[in-house]
Amino acid sequence: MAKLAPVGPDWVYEIKHDGYRLMVRKHDDRVRVFTRRGADWTARFPRIIQAARKIKATSFLLDGEGIVYDGKGMPNFALLHSREYDNEVSLCAFDLLELAGTEVRKQPLDERKSLLADLLMKVKDGVEFNEHIEGAGPMIFEHACKLGHEGIVAKRKDLPYESGRSRRWLKIKNPHSPAAKRVEDGSF
Repeated sequence: MAKLAPVGPDWVYEIKHDGYRLMVRKHDDRVRVFTRRGADWTARFPRIIQAARKIKATSFLLDGEGIVYDGKGMPNFALLHSREYDNEVSLCAFDLLELAGTEVRKQPLDERKSLLADLLMKVKDGVEFNEHIEGAGPMIFEHACKLGHEGIVAKRKDLPYESGRSRRWLKIKNPHSPAAKRVEDGSF
């Protein structure tokens, strides 16, 4: 985690959604959903499964955040955590690691994001593309905070995917977000 958003032409920025980190794998008609620790949550999120089956590719591996939107259109972790809304969970996909049997992890982020945008272009519900923004990271962070988001993730657009924590992807968290308050009061 970083305190300040890095700046420079090699960085892009994404909204940090308040949800569960998920990987979605499709192979032919079989779709599975895994947590970042490898737990199989396929049965838990039918909306993601249905949407992934409709994506026009024989196979893929998506990295993203499982989220539930509240009545104001904001991700709401309490709704997600309650399990009452499992049928409403969507995947906000921010990376593509494999496509049609080809590993794409070694390609730079900007190329993977382009492939991901093309892959998800016609998906209407259940899996969405997490846009990235180029520009001044500190201004983007400030705007994300004003909107009430958890923060942003700054990513090096010129580098390949790296599993685990890395200096290539930096979380900059909104200290006033619901996620920060959960950590502060121990209700996480």
